[in-house]
Amino acid sequence: MRSVTYSMGVSLDGYIVGPDGGFDWAAPDPDVFRYWIDEIRGVGVHLMGRRLYETMLYWETADQDPSLDAPMLEWAALWKPLPKVVFSTTLSTVQGNARLASGSVAEEVERLRAEPGEGEIAIGGATLAVEAAGLGLIDEYRSIVHPVLVGGGIPFFPRAEQRVDLELVETRTFGSGAVHLRHRVRRR
Repeated sequence: MRSVTYSMGVSLDGYIVGPDGGFDWAAPDPDVFRYWIDEIRGVGVHLMGRRLYETMLYWETADQDPSLDAPMLEWAALWKPLPKVVFSTTLSTVQGNARLASGSVAEEVERLRAEPGEGEIAIGGATLAVEAAGLGLIDEYRSIVHPVLVGGGIPFFPRAEQRVDLELVETRTFGSGAVHLRHRVRRR
């Protein structure tokens, strides 16, 4: 069965964006960017909400930007063909290799797990992750913790009032001081 992963950059105090909506503090250094490139290679489909979809639209045409370096072009070459499912009540169309979700996150994950296919089902965006976590759909939490306190914003971890036991399966420290943490959900 395909795993469902939730992976994003996060501040040390637990936010994916600060109170002003910014996330410039999460700009990856070359080693962290290489980590994200390697991680996307294992993804078979990416589920996201409208805000993340709109942020990532840049990568649909980024390969046409002559100022991009080789790693950014590599990322664009991996991201652009990746199937994406967008959850939105306000969008009527999406671009690139994306489609609007036709069902709930639970229905989409169930359908994707039943289909033949390789790679993980990645969830991006805290709002969608809250829903998926509340339904017990997330198998792994992967974070790149940046050495910054932003004081508020959108939290990385769902604030549902339920206990989730995790097992630490991987760590890595980057030269920038960022730390990768990979936790697997312990099923009871």
